[in-house]
Amino acid sequence: MHALTLIAASLPGLAALGALLFTWMQVGQTSKELRISEHGQITSRFNAAVGNLGSESLDVRLGGIYALQRIMQDSARDQPTVVSVLAAFAQRHAGSSTKSLQKSLESSAEHEPTADVRAAIATLGRRSPEHDGGTIIDLSTTDLRGIYFAEDAPIRLPRAELAEADLRHAQLYGADLHSAMLSYANLDQAYLDEANLRGAYLYGASLWAANLNAADLRRADMTCGVESVNANGEVIGREQCVKLQSAYLERADLRNATMTDVDLSYATLTNADLRGADLRRADLSYADLTKADLRGAKMSGAKLTGAATVGTRGLQEG
Repeated sequence: MHALTLIAASLPGLAALGALLFTWMQVGQTSKELRISEHGQITSRFNAAVGNLGSESLDVRLGGIYALQRIMQDSARDQPTVVSVLAAFAQRHAGSSTKSLQKSLESSAEHEPTADVRAAIATLGRRSPEHDGGTIIDLSTTDLRGIYFAEDAPIRLPRAELAEADLRHAQLYGADLHSAMLSYANLDQAYLDEANLRGAYLYGASLWAANLNAADLRRADMTCGVESVNANGEVIGREQCVKLQSAYLERADLRNATMTDVDLSYATLTNADLRGADLRRADLSYADLTKADLRGAKMSGAKLTGAATVGTRGLQEG
């Protein structure tokens, strides 16, 4: 009799537990169905946006780009795919640097990428890189002459692939390009003031009269690059060394940068920090090194003919 009483007393609790378990299972099933529905909606939105990228109408293409931007904001798991699509779109619609580099620097000053290319790269440059999942933004061999981003909204393209890109007259104030691949890129008269180029690969690049004031170039690789090699690994042609003639590097941070054989003739390096930089065989003829810091820099074979060295620290006497 006592056992029956105990069972009867526990029945309401067991019933409540059963109801709670049933409710939990229902909530779990509903949540699963909701996720499936959301993924289905994102897939539909993605397909529609990609379809718009192929339109002949500029307005429709822009709509597709902004739709993909919203998908990245709504779904971090889809960001790597969106990044790849937008990079491929920009690379294709901007055109090849192989053709653009045949045009003069003067003509490049008047060139500007189309609105949809600028929008695609702006979307890439203002995303949250931590959700890329290892995806590399590939804009190599792309014509990006005169691309412009406002100083108050710098882009972020760390580790981007920009090898052999045409970036003449590009305006990338404060851009985050740390560890970016810029080998053999042409950055003549580009504006990279206060840009983060820490650890960037710039071997064989051309930066004639480029603006790099207060830029961070710590540990950047600016060594000579080989123009090309054949199938046997044999060098075809001559080495292509970094060109920084007449470049503006006032207050630039070049600590521990590798700059062997770089051409810095007539460059402005006032108050630049070159501590520990490798400047062996560099041409610093007529460069302005006023108040630059060269302590610990490797200078063997460097040319300093006509260089301004008032207040320069680290230069050995003679």
